[in-house]
Amino acid sequence: MAEVTMEKLVTLCKARGFVFPGSEIYGGMANSWDYGPLGVELKNNVKALWWEMFVQSRLDMVGIDAALVMNPKVWEASGHLATFTDPLVECKNCHERYRADKIDLTKPCAKCGKSGTFTDPAAFNLMIKTFLGPKEDSSTVAYFRPETAQAIFVDYPLVMNASRKRVPFGIAQIGKALRNEITPGNFIFRTREFEQMEIEYFVHPSEWETHFESWLARMHAFIDACGITASKVHDHEIPSDELAHYSKRTVDIEFEYPFGQEELYGLAYRTDFDLTNHAKFSGKELSYTDPVTNEKYVPHVVEPSFGVDRTVLAVLLSAYHEEEAPTGEGGTEVRTVLRFPKRLAPVKVAVLPLSKKPELSEPAKALAQRLAKRWRVDYDETQSIGKRYRRADEVGTPYCVTLDFDSLTDDAVTVRDRDSMKQERVKLDDLEAYLANTLNT
Repeated sequence: MAEVTMEKLVTLCKARGFVFPGSEIYGGMANSWDYGPLGVELKNNVKALWWEMFVQSRLDMVGIDAALVMNPKVWEASGHLATFTDPLVECKNCHERYRADKIDLTKPCAKCGKSGTFTDPAAFNLMIKTFLGPKEDSSTVAYFRPETAQAIFVDYPLVMNASRKRVPFGIAQIGKALRNEITPGNFIFRTREFEQMEIEYFVHPSEWETHFESWLARMHAFIDACGITASKVHDHEIPSDELAHYSKRTVDIEFEYPFGQEELYGLAYRTDFDLTNHAKFSGKELSYTDPVTNEKYVPHVVEPSFGVDRTVLAVLLSAYHEEEAPTGEGGTEVRTVLRFPKRLAPVKVAVLPLSKKPELSEPAKALAQRLAKRWRVDYDETQSIGKRYRRADEVGTPYCVTLDFDSLTDDAVTVRDRDSMKQERVKLDDLEAYLANTLNT
Protein backbone atom coordinates (compact mmCIF):
# COMPACT_ATOMS: atom_id res chain seq x y z
CA MET A 1 0.00 0.00 0.00
CA ALA A 2 1.40 3.39 -1.01
CA GLU A 3 1.51 6.15 1.59
CA VAL A 4 -1.12 8.80 1.00
CA THR A 5 0.21 12.28 0.22
CA MET A 6 -1.63 15.57 0.41
CA GLU A 7 -1.23 15.95 -3.35
CA LYS A 8 -2.97 12.61 -3.99
CA LEU A 9 -5.74 13.39 -1.55
CA VAL A 10 -6.42 16.92 -2.86
CA THR A 11 -6.53 15.59 -6.43
CA LEU A 12 -8.99 12.85 -5.47
CA CYS A 13 -11.16 15.26 -3.47
CA LYS A 14 -11.49 17.65 -6.39
CA ALA A 15 -12.06 14.99 -9.05
CA ARG A 16 -14.68 13.05 -7.07
CA GLY A 17 -16.56 15.94 -5.52
CA PHE A 18 -15.39 15.93 -1.91
CA VAL A 19 -13.74 19.36 -1.70
CA PHE A 20 -13.38 22.04 -4.39
CA PRO A 21 -11.23 25.19 -4.49
CA GLY A 22 -13.44 28.16 -3.57
CA SER A 23 -14.39 30.67 -6.30
CA GLU A 24 -12.42 28.66 -8.86
CA ILE A 25 -13.99 30.19 -11.98
CA TYR A 26 -12.65 33.57 -10.81
CA GLY A 27 -9.16 32.24 -10.22
CA GLY A 28 -9.90 31.01 -6.72
CA MET A 29 -9.32 32.57 -3.33
CA ALA A 30 -6.35 31.62 -1.19
CA ASN A 31 -7.19 28.83 1.27
CA SER A 32 -10.89 28.89 0.47
CA TRP A 33 -12.55 25.52 0.03
CA ASP A 34 -16.07 24.37 -0.77
CA TYR A 35 -17.49 20.95 0.09
CA GLY A 36 -18.88 19.20 -2.99
CA PRO A 37 -21.69 16.63 -3.29
CA LEU A 38 -19.76 13.84 -1.56
CA GLY A 39 -17.91 16.12 0.84
CA VAL A 40 -21.08 17.58 2.28
CA GLU A 41 -22.45 14.07 2.84
CA LEU A 42 -19.26 13.01 4.62
CA LYS A 43 -19.23 16.18 6.70
CA ASN A 44 -22.89 15.78 7.67
CA ASN A 45 -22.28 12.15 8.63
CA VAL A 46 -19.38 13.17 10.89
CA LYS A 47 -21.55 15.79 12.60
CA ALA A 48 -24.49 13.39 12.94
CA LEU A 49 -22.27 10.76 14.57
CA TRP A 50 -20.83 13.35 16.97
CA TRP A 51 -24.28 14.67 17.90
CA GLU A 52 -25.59 11.16 18.49
CA MET A 53 -22.63 10.12 20.64
CA PHE A 54 -22.37 13.27 22.74
CA VAL A 55 -25.88 14.76 22.85
CA GLN A 56 -28.73 12.48 21.83
CA SER A 57 -27.52 9.41 23.72
CA ARG A 58 -26.82 11.28 26.98
CA LEU A 59 -29.29 12.52 29.57
CA ASP A 60 -26.83 15.13 30.86
CA MET A 61 -26.40 16.95 27.53
CA VAL A 62 -28.42 19.51 25.57
CA GLY A 63 -27.65 21.51 22.44
CA ILE A 64 -27.96 25.05 21.10
CA ASP A 65 -27.39 26.83 17.79
CA ALA A 66 -26.32 30.42 18.49
CA ALA A 67 -25.77 33.51 16.35
CA LEU A 68 -22.52 34.05 14.45
CA VAL A 69 -22.28 37.73 15.45
CA MET A 70 -22.68 38.60 19.12
CA ASN A 71 -22.64 41.72 21.29
CA PRO A 72 -19.04 43.06 21.20
CA LYS A 73 -18.98 43.11 25.02
CA VAL A 74 -18.90 39.31 24.90
CA TRP A 75 -15.40 39.41 23.40
CA GLU A 76 -14.25 42.02 25.89
CA ALA A 77 -15.39 39.83 28.78
CA SER A 78 -13.87 36.67 27.31
CA GLY A 79 -10.49 38.30 26.81
CA HIS A 80 -10.46 37.85 23.05
CA LEU A 81 -10.11 41.55 22.27
CA ALA A 82 -7.01 41.77 24.46
CA THR A 83 -5.35 38.38 24.16
CA PHE A 84 -6.58 36.50 21.07
CA THR A 85 -3.42 37.15 19.06
CA ASP A 86 -0.67 35.45 17.08
CA PRO A 87 2.88 36.84 16.67
CA LEU A 88 3.17 38.46 13.22
CA VAL A 89 6.35 39.22 11.30
CA GLU A 90 6.69 40.77 7.85
CA CYS A 91 9.48 40.53 5.32
CA LYS A 92 10.75 44.08 4.72
CA ASN A 93 11.75 43.17 1.19
CA CYS A 94 8.66 41.44 -0.29
CA HIS A 95 6.16 42.21 2.50
CA GLU A 96 5.09 38.57 2.89
CA ARG A 97 3.63 37.97 6.37
CA TYR A 98 4.25 34.96 8.59
CA ARG A 99 3.42 33.64 12.04
CA ALA A 100 6.65 34.15 13.96
CA ASP A 101 6.19 30.92 15.94
CA LYS A 102 5.86 28.84 12.77
CA ILE A 103 9.08 29.83 10.95
CA ASP A 104 12.81 30.11 11.68
CA LEU A 105 13.50 33.85 11.72
CA THR A 106 17.22 33.24 11.20
CA LYS A 107 16.61 31.71 7.77
CA PRO A 108 15.85 33.59 4.50
CA CYS A 109 12.30 34.57 3.60
CA ALA A 110 10.58 31.64 1.92
CA LYS A 111 9.10 33.90 -0.77
CA CYS A 112 11.93 36.22 -1.84
CA GLY A 113 14.97 34.41 -0.42
CA LYS A 114 16.41 37.45 1.36
CA SER A 115 17.96 37.05 4.81
CA GLY A 116 17.67 39.31 7.84
CA THR A 117 14.62 41.15 6.53
CA PHE A 118 11.96 40.24 9.11
CA THR A 119 10.37 42.86 11.33
CA ASP A 120 10.15 42.32 15.07
CA PRO A 121 7.17 40.12 16.06
CA ALA A 122 3.98 42.06 16.76
CA ALA A 123 0.68 40.89 18.25
CA PHE A 124 -1.95 40.34 15.54
CA ASN A 125 -5.56 39.92 16.68
CA LEU A 126 -7.34 37.10 14.87
CA MET A 127 -10.85 38.52 15.30
CA ILE A 128 -12.57 39.47 12.03
CA LYS A 129 -14.23 42.86 12.39
CA THR A 130 -17.44 43.93 10.70
CA PHE A 131 -20.06 46.69 11.05
CA LEU A 132 -23.77 46.31 11.76
CA GLY A 133 -26.17 48.84 10.33
CA PRO A 134 -25.79 51.58 7.70
CA LYS A 135 -22.95 53.45 9.41
CA GLU A 136 -19.35 52.27 9.63
CA ASP A 137 -17.97 53.81 12.79
CA SER A 138 -16.95 52.74 16.29
CA SER A 139 -20.56 52.57 17.46
CA THR A 140 -21.45 49.82 14.96
CA VAL A 141 -18.33 47.63 15.27
CA ALA A 142 -19.00 43.92 15.74
CA TYR A 143 -17.00 40.72 15.33
CA PHE A 144 -17.57 37.36 13.74
CA ARG A 145 -17.16 34.78 16.47
CA PRO A 146 -13.70 33.14 16.51
CA GLU A 147 -15.07 30.19 18.51
CA THR A 148 -18.44 28.72 19.44
CA ALA A 149 -17.74 28.50 23.17
CA GLN A 150 -18.74 32.01 24.26
CA ALA A 151 -22.31 31.67 23.00
CA ILE A 152 -22.69 28.66 25.27
CA PHE A 153 -21.46 30.61 28.31
CA VAL A 154 -23.71 33.58 27.52
CA ASP A 155 -26.74 31.30 27.07
CA TYR A 156 -25.90 29.19 30.14
CA PRO A 157 -28.51 30.71 32.52
CA LEU A 158 -31.27 30.51 29.89
CA VAL A 159 -30.43 26.90 29.06
CA MET A 160 -30.27 26.03 32.76
CA ASN A 161 -33.73 27.44 33.41
CA ALA A 162 -35.33 26.01 30.26
CA SER A 163 -33.87 22.50 30.50
CA ARG A 164 -33.94 22.17 34.33
CA LYS A 165 -30.57 20.41 34.20
CA ARG A 166 -28.43 19.97 37.29
CA VAL A 167 -24.66 20.16 37.52
CA PRO A 168 -22.86 18.23 36.13
CA PHE A 169 -24.32 18.78 32.69
CA GLY A 170 -23.16 19.99 29.30
CA ILE A 171 -24.20 22.24 26.44
CA ALA A 172 -23.12 21.31 22.90
CA GLN A 173 -23.01 23.28 19.69
CA ILE A 174 -21.96 22.69 16.10
CA GLY A 175 -21.30 25.88 14.18
CA LYS A 176 -19.08 28.08 12.05
CA ALA A 177 -16.31 30.29 13.40
CA LEU A 178 -13.98 32.72 11.63
CA ARG A 179 -10.38 33.68 12.37
CA ASN A 180 -8.12 35.99 10.40
CA GLU A 181 -5.31 33.43 10.29
CA ILE A 182 -1.95 34.86 9.23
CA THR A 183 -0.84 31.73 7.39
CA PRO A 184 -3.74 29.38 6.64
CA GLY A 185 -2.92 26.33 4.59
CA ASN A 186 -2.51 22.56 4.26
CA PHE A 187 -5.82 22.10 2.46
CA ILE A 188 -8.75 22.16 4.92
CA PHE A 189 -6.52 21.83 8.00
CA ARG A 190 -6.22 25.56 8.67
CA THR A 191 -8.71 27.95 7.09
CA ARG A 192 -10.16 31.32 8.00
CA GLU A 193 -13.70 29.93 8.00
CA PHE A 194 -14.19 26.60 9.75
CA GLU A 195 -16.71 24.58 11.71
CA GLN A 196 -16.48 23.41 15.30
CA MET A 197 -18.19 20.75 17.38
CA GLU A 198 -17.82 22.00 20.93
CA ILE A 199 -19.02 21.13 24.42
CA GLU A 200 -18.91 23.13 27.64
CA TYR A 201 -19.42 20.69 30.50
CA PHE A 202 -20.31 22.37 33.81
CA VAL A 203 -18.98 20.64 36.93
CA HIS A 204 -18.43 21.13 40.65
CA PRO A 205 -14.98 22.70 41.21
CA SER A 206 -13.80 19.67 43.19
CA GLU A 207 -14.74 17.17 40.47
CA TRP A 208 -13.09 18.62 37.36
CA GLU A 209 -10.22 16.10 37.21
CA THR A 210 -12.59 13.11 37.12
CA HIS A 211 -14.64 14.68 34.35
CA PHE A 212 -11.50 15.72 32.46
CA GLU A 213 -10.20 12.16 32.27
CA SER A 214 -13.65 10.85 31.39
CA TRP A 215 -13.99 13.27 28.48
CA LEU A 216 -10.52 12.45 27.21
CA ALA A 217 -11.52 8.79 26.98
CA ARG A 218 -14.77 9.69 25.20
CA MET A 219 -12.92 11.82 22.67
CA HIS A 220 -10.73 8.82 21.82
CA ALA A 221 -13.87 6.70 21.48
CA PHE A 222 -15.15 9.16 18.87
CA ILE A 223 -11.81 8.98 17.04
CA ASP A 224 -12.17 5.19 16.91
CA ALA A 225 -15.77 5.45 15.67
CA CYS A 226 -14.58 7.72 12.84
CA GLY A 227 -12.04 5.15 11.70
CA ILE A 228 -9.12 7.51 12.29
CA THR A 229 -5.86 5.55 12.47
CA ALA A 230 -5.20 5.07 16.19
CA SER A 231 -1.43 4.63 15.78
CA LYS A 232 -1.23 8.16 14.35
CA VAL A 233 -3.09 9.76 17.28
CA HIS A 234 -1.13 11.18 20.23
CA ASP A 235 -2.02 13.07 23.40
CA HIS A 236 0.10 16.15 24.02
CA GLU A 237 -0.01 17.80 27.45
CA ILE A 238 0.38 21.55 26.97
CA PRO A 239 3.08 22.99 29.28
CA SER A 240 1.82 25.42 31.90
CA ASP A 241 3.69 28.36 30.36
CA GLU A 242 1.99 27.77 26.99
CA LEU A 243 -1.61 27.47 28.20
CA ALA A 244 -4.31 29.80 26.88
CA HIS A 245 -5.32 32.62 29.21
CA TYR A 246 -8.48 30.79 30.31
CA SER A 247 -6.99 27.33 30.85
CA LYS A 248 -5.48 25.56 33.86
CA ARG A 249 -4.91 22.33 31.94
CA THR A 250 -5.09 21.46 28.26
CA VAL A 251 -4.44 18.25 26.36
CA ASP A 252 -4.18 18.48 22.59
CA ILE A 253 -5.04 15.30 20.73
CA GLU A 254 -2.71 15.37 17.74
CA PHE A 255 -2.69 13.45 14.46
CA GLU A 256 0.16 12.56 12.14
CA TYR A 257 -0.79 14.41 8.97
CA PRO A 258 1.46 14.12 5.89
CA PHE A 259 2.72 17.64 6.70
CA GLY A 260 3.55 16.82 10.33
CA GLN A 261 2.00 16.03 13.70
CA GLU A 262 -0.57 18.74 14.44
CA GLU A 263 -3.62 19.32 16.63
CA LEU A 264 -6.79 17.42 15.82
CA TYR A 265 -8.84 18.13 18.98
CA GLY A 266 -8.37 19.92 22.27
CA LEU A 267 -9.55 19.27 25.82
CA ALA A 268 -9.30 22.21 28.22
CA TYR A 269 -10.11 22.84 31.87
CA ARG A 270 -11.36 26.44 31.77
CA THR A 271 -12.07 26.71 35.54
CA ASP A 272 -14.77 29.35 36.24
CA PHE A 273 -12.97 31.94 34.09
CA ASP A 274 -15.74 32.46 31.54
CA LEU A 275 -18.81 32.48 33.78
CA THR A 276 -17.08 34.72 36.34
CA ASN A 277 -16.03 37.22 33.68
CA HIS A 278 -19.41 37.31 32.00
CA ALA A 279 -21.09 37.82 35.39
CA LYS A 280 -18.71 40.72 36.07
CA PHE A 281 -19.14 42.44 32.70
CA SER A 282 -22.89 41.84 32.34
CA GLY A 283 -23.91 42.31 35.97
CA LYS A 284 -25.95 39.09 35.78
CA GLU A 285 -25.92 36.31 38.39
CA LEU A 286 -24.32 33.18 36.87
CA SER A 287 -23.79 31.05 39.96
CA TYR A 288 -25.49 27.72 40.63
CA THR A 289 -27.25 26.54 43.80
CA ASP A 290 -27.29 22.81 44.39
CA PRO A 291 -30.94 21.86 45.09
CA VAL A 292 -29.88 19.06 47.44
CA THR A 293 -27.04 20.60 49.47
CA ASN A 294 -27.95 24.30 48.94
CA GLU A 295 -24.27 24.95 48.14
CA LYS A 296 -23.88 28.01 45.94
CA TYR A 297 -20.93 28.22 43.55
CA VAL A 298 -19.87 29.21 40.04
CA PRO A 299 -19.54 25.97 38.03
CA HIS A 300 -16.18 25.09 36.53
CA VAL A 301 -15.95 23.98 32.94
CA VAL A 302 -14.31 21.12 31.06
CA GLU A 303 -14.28 21.81 27.32
CA PRO A 304 -13.92 19.09 24.67
CA SER A 305 -13.42 20.87 21.33
CA PHE A 306 -13.55 19.13 17.94
CA GLY A 307 -12.85 20.61 14.51
CA VAL A 308 -15.26 19.35 11.85
CA ASP A 309 -12.91 20.09 8.95
CA ARG A 310 -9.89 18.54 10.67
CA THR A 311 -11.99 15.48 11.45
CA VAL A 312 -12.96 15.18 7.79
CA LEU A 313 -9.30 15.50 6.78
CA ALA A 314 -8.14 12.86 9.30
CA VAL A 315 -10.98 10.54 8.21
CA LEU A 316 -10.02 10.92 4.53
CA LEU A 317 -6.33 10.33 5.24
CA SER A 318 -7.10 7.27 7.37
CA ALA A 319 -9.53 5.84 4.82
CA TYR A 320 -7.30 6.29 1.76
CA HIS A 321 -5.72 3.07 0.49
CA GLU A 322 -3.95 2.02 -2.68
CA GLU A 323 -3.60 -1.71 -3.22
CA GLU A 324 -3.13 -4.38 -5.83
CA ALA A 325 -6.44 -5.77 -7.05
CA PRO A 326 -7.30 -8.40 -9.67
CA THR A 327 -8.61 -7.37 -13.08
CA GLY A 328 -11.24 -9.20 -15.09
CA GLU A 329 -8.51 -10.43 -17.48
CA GLY A 330 -6.54 -12.30 -14.80
CA GLY A 331 -3.97 -9.57 -14.12
CA THR A 332 -3.73 -6.97 -11.38
CA GLU A 333 -4.06 -3.19 -11.14
CA VAL A 334 -3.79 -0.53 -8.48
CA ARG A 335 -7.12 -0.02 -6.74
CA THR A 336 -7.74 3.25 -4.89
CA VAL A 337 -10.31 2.75 -2.16
CA LEU A 338 -11.58 4.89 0.68
CA ARG A 339 -12.28 2.52 3.57
CA PHE A 340 -14.66 4.74 5.48
CA PRO A 341 -16.57 3.31 8.42
CA LYS A 342 -19.91 2.45 6.82
CA ARG A 343 -21.66 4.97 9.07
CA LEU A 344 -19.60 7.81 7.56
CA ALA A 345 -19.55 6.76 3.90
CA PRO A 346 -21.08 9.54 1.76
CA VAL A 347 -22.83 7.01 -0.49
CA LYS A 348 -23.96 3.77 1.11
CA VAL A 349 -25.08 1.80 -1.95
CA ALA A 350 -24.37 1.99 -5.69
CA VAL A 351 -26.97 0.38 -7.92
CA LEU A 352 -25.43 -0.83 -11.18
CA PRO A 353 -27.47 -2.46 -13.96
CA LEU A 354 -25.29 -4.77 -16.04
CA SER A 355 -26.76 -3.25 -19.20
CA LYS A 356 -28.38 0.05 -20.22
CA LYS A 357 -31.18 -1.88 -21.88
CA PRO A 358 -34.60 -0.86 -20.49
CA GLU A 359 -35.38 -4.34 -19.22
CA LEU A 360 -32.51 -3.89 -16.73
CA SER A 361 -32.17 -0.12 -16.34
CA GLU A 362 -35.82 0.47 -15.45
CA PRO A 363 -36.03 -2.04 -12.56
CA ALA A 364 -32.55 -0.91 -11.44
CA LYS A 365 -33.70 2.71 -11.22
CA ALA A 366 -36.79 1.61 -9.31
CA LEU A 367 -34.60 -0.32 -6.88
CA ALA A 368 -32.28 2.65 -6.43
CA GLN A 369 -35.24 4.88 -5.67
CA ARG A 370 -36.55 2.38 -3.13
CA LEU A 371 -33.22 2.11 -1.34
CA ALA A 372 -32.81 5.91 -1.39
CA LYS A 373 -35.66 6.19 1.09
CA ARG A 374 -33.28 4.72 3.69
CA TRP A 375 -29.74 5.49 2.51
CA ARG A 376 -27.77 7.73 0.17
CA VAL A 377 -27.70 5.86 -3.12
CA ASP A 378 -25.82 6.33 -6.41
CA TYR A 379 -27.12 5.02 -9.72
CA ASP A 380 -24.47 4.33 -12.37
CA GLU A 381 -24.97 2.68 -15.76
CA THR A 382 -22.02 4.04 -17.78
CA GLN A 383 -18.89 2.08 -18.83
CA SER A 384 -17.98 -1.47 -17.87
CA ILE A 385 -19.04 -2.98 -14.56
CA GLY A 386 -15.38 -3.20 -13.53
CA LYS A 387 -14.84 0.54 -14.00
CA ARG A 388 -18.03 1.27 -12.12
CA TYR A 389 -16.81 -0.87 -9.22
CA ARG A 390 -13.56 1.12 -9.18
CA ARG A 391 -15.44 4.43 -9.14
CA ALA A 392 -17.53 3.25 -6.20
CA ASP A 393 -14.39 2.07 -4.36
CA GLU A 394 -12.69 5.41 -4.93
CA VAL A 395 -15.45 7.31 -3.12
CA GLY A 396 -15.81 4.72 -0.36
CA THR A 397 -19.21 3.19 -1.21
CA PRO A 398 -19.60 0.08 1.02
CA TYR A 399 -21.85 -1.93 -1.32
CA CYS A 400 -22.48 -2.24 -5.03
CA VAL A 401 -25.71 -3.90 -6.08
CA THR A 402 -25.72 -5.28 -9.63
CA LEU A 403 -28.81 -6.30 -11.55
CA ASP A 404 -28.11 -8.71 -14.40
CA PHE A 405 -30.31 -10.60 -16.80
CA ASP A 406 -30.62 -13.49 -14.33
CA SER A 407 -32.26 -11.02 -11.94
CA LEU A 408 -35.27 -10.96 -14.23
CA THR A 409 -35.94 -14.63 -13.51
CA ASP A 410 -34.48 -15.37 -10.06
CA ASP A 411 -35.46 -12.06 -8.38
CA ALA A 412 -31.95 -11.73 -6.94
CA VAL A 413 -29.03 -9.31 -7.27
CA THR A 414 -25.28 -9.51 -6.78
CA VAL A 415 -24.02 -7.56 -3.77
CA ARG A 416 -20.30 -6.68 -3.80
CA ASP A 417 -18.49 -5.69 -0.60
CA ARG A 418 -16.09 -2.74 -0.92
CA ASP A 419 -13.42 -4.03 1.44
CA SER A 420 -13.23 -7.72 0.61
CA MET A 421 -14.52 -7.39 -2.99
CA LYS A 422 -16.48 -10.57 -2.35
CA GLN A 423 -19.77 -10.98 -4.19
CA GLU A 424 -22.91 -12.59 -2.87
CA ARG A 425 -26.24 -13.36 -4.48
CA VAL A 426 -29.10 -11.89 -2.44
CA LYS A 427 -32.84 -12.11 -3.03
CA LEU A 428 -34.49 -8.75 -3.72
CA ASP A 429 -36.97 -9.34 -0.92
CA ASP A 430 -34.05 -9.79 1.51
CA LEU A 431 -31.84 -6.99 0.20
CA GLU A 432 -32.83 -4.17 2.57
CA ALA A 433 -32.45 -6.38 5.63
CA TYR A 434 -29.08 -7.60 4.30
CA LEU A 435 -27.81 -4.01 3.87
CA ALA A 436 -29.32 -2.74 7.12
CA ASN A 437 -27.45 -5.38 9.06
CA THR A 438 -24.24 -3.35 8.70
CA LEU A 439 -25.19 0.06 7.32
CA ASN A 440 -27.36 0.96 10.28
CA THR A 441 -24.74 0.12 12.93
